Amino acid sequence: MHELEDLRVLVQAHSPLIVIESYEEPRALLLIKRLAINLMRPVFKWSITEGLHRLDGDHTAQAFNADATNLLAQIKATRNPGIFVLCDFHPFLAEPKHVRYIKEIAQTHEQLGHTLILLSHAIEVPPELARLCYRFELSLPSDQQIRQLVHEMADSYASKQGHLVDLPPEQVSLLVQNLRGLTFAEVKRLAYKAIADDGAITANDIPRINRAKFSLLQTDGVLSQVFDSGNFSNVIGLANLKHWIAQRQRAFIEQQADTPKGLLLTGVQGTGKSLAAKAIAGSWSLPLLRLDMAALYNKYIGETEKNLSQALALADAMSPCVLWIDEIEKGLAAGDNDGGVSRRLLGSFLTWLSERKSQVFLVATANNIHELAPELLRKGRFDEIFFVDLPTETECLQLLNLHLSKRNLLLAENDLNTALALCRGFSGAELEQAVVGASFRARAEQVSFALSHLTAELTATQPLSVVMAEQVNALRHWALERCVKA
Repeated sequence: MHELEDLRVLVQAHSPLIVIESYEEPRALLLIKRLAINLMRPVFKWSITEGLHRLDGDHTAQAFNADATNLLAQIKATRNPGIFVLCDFHPFLAEPKHVRYIKEIAQTHEQLGHTLILLSHAIEVPPELARLCYRFELSLPSDQQIRQLVHEMADSYASKQGHLVDLPPEQVSLLVQNLRGLTFAEVKRLAYKAIADDGAITANDIPRINRAKFSLLQTDGVLSQVFDSGNFSNVIGLANLKHWIAQRQRAFIEQQADTPKGLLLTGVQGTGKSLAAKAIAGSWSLPLLRLDMAALYNKYIGETEKNLSQALALADAMSPCVLWIDEIEKGLAAGDNDGGVSRRLLGSFLTWLSERKSQVFLVATANNIHELAPELLRKGRFDEIFFVDLPTETECLQLLNLHLSKRNLLLAENDLNTALALCRGFSGAELEQAVVGASFRARAEQVSFALSHLTAELTATQPLSVVMAEQVNALRHWALERCVKA
């Protein structure tokens, strides 16, 4: 009912031009029709296929009014006040004559009493009309309404199939969480799909629903969904980070007071920061979204900031989720060498960090944390800053075992201990590539994999901690008293 009242206030406040951006055209038209009946005002609907016709009475279309110019000319000439809903009129706003007609109709609102409502999925209002229009948003379903829609779809499926649907309360609650941010029609469609797959709502339905949800919400932005999120069983070391994440899981999922916001991972390249970001989403059973900062930038003025805004809005709509920003310094580095774009991006991002109410857990990774602005690193932006260091000797042994077993390569424990002496200074990624290179050596020689292949590869490889020793040592020294060791 609050939607009807909000729209009533806009119309009765003599708003000449109202913009409604929504994919739910039937629902918006029903709301407008109810309002017109309550206000006892005639309401008309126009579309390019049907022309103009009464929405609350005679549905006979006036075919000549399918032309946009003739339509606006007739509305301007009409002396009886009415509400005119123009569906998908946005392409015609590029025509100066149409913009002028709408402006004249709006400016004579006090004399004519006409209310124009532009209804479409997206509308870019021309500058000439910006001060004359008011935007109205249809609300999305609440958790209670989503739950009710899920049960309605279960009843619908049961009546067709002749048997009851299994609705475990915990799985229904999880489904409700993952249907947030969708319209009423989309919730019904995806809920029915989850039920129709197997006649029940199970944990296996959640990943499928998340994929379908992201597909519905996706725009031409820079956000992608990562489906191979994994879990911490494949992450060697990082005991402090794992413990920290486990402590906060329940608080985040249940949206308790002081809900965790996110963390920043910095450290030596190739030490598993990205893998850890994926594991957080996997361990919490949440969808993982990846924001590519390098892809944000656009040569047109304002488009870069718009890309960021759209990506963050999509992340909000996908909540609860984990938002992973890889190499965040690529997009938010301090400095004005780009005409101030990065500073404006930083401002928009900081505003979102401070004001967001959605269930989005932010995981950012940075290789060069020194390039980030101080205001991004202060407490409150991120809950914690973790430093991911080079693996210890024990972790190197575990990493070798992990990467060898993934490729069905076997070495005796004594052989591994021999190879371990050559692993000092290697990152996890470098150890994996050493194993890959060693397997190529064995295949090229057409012999069974042996210790000699691994030692030859380790000996031939110079790790980053040697090649870039000064920078790596400086980073490790900087993080010693400034970050929590992961």
